[in-house]
Amino acid sequence: MIAYLRGVLLETGSNFCVLLTGGGTGYEVFLPSRTLAGLRQGQEASFYTYTQVREDALELFGFETWDERETFEILISINRVGARTALAILGVFRPDELRRLVLDDDLPGLTRVPGIGRKSAQQIFLELKYKLKLTGAVSTVPGTPSGLYQDAVAGLANLGYAESEASLAVKEALAANPGLEEGELLRAALKRMSRRK
Repeated sequence: MIAYLRGVLLETGSNFCVLLTGGGTGYEVFLPSRTLAGLRQGQEASFYTYTQVREDALELFGFETWDERETFEILISINRVGARTALAILGVFRPDELRRLVLDDDLPGLTRVPGIGRKSAQQIFLELKYKLKLTGAVSTVPGTPSGLYQDAVAGLANLGYAESEASLAVKEALAANPGLEEGELLRAALKRMSRRK
């Protein structure tokens, strides 16, 4: 498995570059459009890579950060999302922007990706939300442990509150006081929900 490459850019295409490594081997690496736009022939570049092996091809996909590579792996694990679609998504959204999209329930935002309509966006969004939660990649407020947010929302849901209502109350409580412990967070969120009634 090739996980990292460094070399000189020989060529760039519509969705790839050819990277010449120090050993004299040139690799064709597919890249998100955002990354590709900043590259120039002759410059040195390095990428974290994901190697995809199929019956008829062996392809390399390159990323500026390890976070981007891991997000790519999550995306291609979603039903009907191939490597090209995953690259297109990362060409529009950085990983942290994608996580924010999920947290904010911004389904229409995903349709900004070329080739993704509302129906496809809905399926991708639902699976992405679930998979990002499973990997612990979702956190509501910068610096807040993702488990604290998720546990608080789950606790409120167990008390009979709708998840959307609970999520909003927890976000507001954390934004007002990011240092809350789990019990304090639950009480603060409950107070906010009782004020709305």
